[in-house]
Amino acid sequence: MFEWGLNWAVASFLHNHLILHSAVVEWKGKGVLLSAVSGSGKSTLSAELSLQGWRLLSDELALLDDELNLISLARPVSLKNSSIDLIRSRHPSAEIGPLARDTHKGTVGHLKISGESIAQYQRPAIPKLIVFPKWSAGSPLRVVPVGGGQAAMRLIDQAFNYAILGTEGFQRLVALVRNAEAWEIEYSSLDEAREALETLVEECGQ
Repeated sequence: MFEWGLNWAVASFLHNHLILHSAVVEWKGKGVLLSAVSGSGKSTLSAELSLQGWRLLSDELALLDDELNLISLARPVSLKNSSIDLIRSRHPSAEIGPLARDTHKGTVGHLKISGESIAQYQRPAIPKLIVFPKWSAGSPLRVVPVGGGQAAMRLIDQAFNYAILGTEGFQRLVALVRNAEAWEIEYSSLDEAREALETLVEECGQ
């Protein structure tokens, strides 16, 4: 209930930011949005990345200010159902709090994020990549570019306050897709997804 209430408060009142349904991570000084509908695996992927040394800004909500900075909303990552055991098996030292069972999303556990991500919560990230991830069981890795117009339409579908911001929301979204490359990634292996994302980060802007 606390997590739901916090999400509601941010989405309902933080209208000095464009709010997107997206995880936000950073690697080598470059911000990456992982934007997807619920159930696509973005929280699991962002948890894996954070446990592999990436900086975590959010597993759920991207906050984009008027200077195109991604603002940190560092907090525990919400893992659900089989993702809990997956992260535990891959990272035995990961700290996951008490499980909440029989919620409307099944079993939920919260992963403690790194002290480094918390310590840097006042430092924004510069968005360089927009990634639309999708986990599919048994799927080979697929990485394909997404055009700016298509990326903008997808992000509008995942925006909480795009209509409220009006012209400002449109201008901010256009600036985002002009300044950040967009890609779609389908995967079944977290290792392959991480390696693909690290390659994209290395190559973006070159």
